[in-house]
Amino acid sequence: MISKKLAARRKMDVFSTDDIIIAREKRPITKIFEASGEAYFRKIEKEVVRDVSQKKDVIIDCGGGVVLDPENIAVLKTNGIVFYLSATPKEIHARLHHETHRPLLKVDNPEARIEDLLAKREAFYAQADYTIDTNKKSPGQICEEINDIVDQERNS
Repeated sequence: MISKKLAARRKMDVFSTDDIIIAREKRPITKIFEASGEAYFRKIEKEVVRDVSQKKDVIIDCGGGVVLDPENIAVLKTNGIVFYLSATPKEIHARLHHETHRPLLKVDNPEARIEDLLAKREAFYAQADYTIDTNKKSPGQICEEINDIVDQERNS
């Protein structure tokens, strides 16, 4: 949602790595994880990141696990600015509780799982160029913060 709103505001194309993976694989992410495993998904994700990172003046919307591969971070930073949109586990759970396409959250206690994933990924997320705290902010407010940072980067 943020990426689409930002893309409209900046008049840019947006590419969702998850959407591209679904289209390439012709199956939902949950089915990819079930049938082929997370390692296979991460391999495809890496290929997609490499492909879309070659494009100029686009917004790339990545899944939260994309940072687990240091090459993904390096490739994303080559032509762009990497933002980490942070939120508390409680906030993330509230935003995602209705979504069914997130295989890593198909557990008895998704909020605890989110907390665990955030803790394990903290060092990876810290490699982003900018971190934006999204707690209790509207998509418009978040887009405005990103937009301001991008404008500052381009003018410096």
